[in-house]
Amino acid sequence: MTTYTVLIILSGLVIFSYLFDMFSKKTKVPSVLLLLFLGIGLKQVVVYFDIETFNFLKILPTLGTVGLILIVFEGALDLKYDKNKNTLIKKSFFSALIILLLTTAAITYILHELTFYSYYLCFVNAIPFSIISSAIAIPSVSSINKEQREFVIYESSFSDIAGIILFNFAISNDTYNFTAFANLGIELVLIILFAAVSCLLLLYLIGKISHHVKFFLIISILILVYAIGQTFHLSALVIVLAFGLFLNNSDEIRIPFFRKFFIYPNLSKDLVQLHQLSAESAFIIRTFFFVIFGFTIVINQFQDFTLIQYGLLILSAIYLIRLLYIKFVAKMPITPSVFITPRGLISILLFYNLPTEMRINGVETGLLFLIILSTSIVMSLGLLGAKKAIPAK
Repeated sequence: MTTYTVLIILSGLVIFSYLFDMFSKKTKVPSVLLLLFLGIGLKQVVVYFDIETFNFLKILPTLGTVGLILIVFEGALDLKYDKNKNTLIKKSFFSALIILLLTTAAITYILHELTFYSYYLCFVNAIPFSIISSAIAIPSVSSINKEQREFVIYESSFSDIAGIILFNFAISNDTYNFTAFANLGIELVLIILFAAVSCLLLLYLIGKISHHVKFFLIISILILVYAIGQTFHLSALVIVLAFGLFLNNSDEIRIPFFRKFFIYPNLSKDLVQLHQLSAESAFIIRTFFFVIFGFTIVINQFQDFTLIQYGLLILSAIYLIRLLYIKFVAKMPITPSVFITPRGLISILLFYNLPTEMRINGVETGLLFLIILSTSIVMSLGLLGAKKAIPAK
């Protein structure tokens, strides 16, 4: 392909993604689904015309990681903290954590019974299927009421963070003893300290940088900090969420020392520009990530009845556990909360980061795609059903 052909394809993908976003806002069909199908369609065209391409799997994890950072950061910049939200934050945190653990346990049991692999391997493989995707959930709930929208942003972000911590813990320890949990405790303390220092440093830089290119530098530093944290097996997504919350709520901190050195006159204006830039960057990265993921799907896998069986059992576990928790523990309205549990970007990232020796037969990309597709469709139908009952704010 010539340079101009590549440019036509790339710009065309962005235009299609924009149109999909507009379509999504009117129909509640996640634009991610349309991007996935676009990727699948492109793959069929490439195969039919025997067009040579390179291995897109090499860039998929990198694109996904950058997209995850930008999407969580954008969502966090939308959240304004006040004391009245303590209950909401606690409820969303425990919802994310408990549902994650229960769903992982249920899927572990299902995989063990179906594949006869060890509980440990089944547990590691179950984690990617148990995490709510903030990359899909956050953009999809823009039209529901404010309280439920904030619950989804917090819950899905906490689910991403807790899922990464659980995944790192699982692949790093094949036995769970006192030493393993002590190391986990140390990791959590370190990541909190790392997040606090990073937030102060980044806010200080925003105020001091006078160069006209400013916000891409801040986002690049944030990605750098995330990558350093992940290199040392720290769940650095905490930093991304904390930084977004910290920026959007820094003007509420009344400590004189803090206000003297960190708050500056143009902070609110800069936050608007940073939010806009992160949102548009996330849009671009998300577009290419999901199109490429759809492109890498092997359609022939869906002819396997075993894959369908695995998928139905996993979906049953996901929604049954969520329904019981939402109704009897969280005591929230079932609609649309019970339907908003999509799997997506974070599931794909963790799946591809699973060491080869830990993968089990039957748990393939086709199963992952089936779960992502099904949960997105169910969420779409749930949001459509709730559209009249829950007025947008």
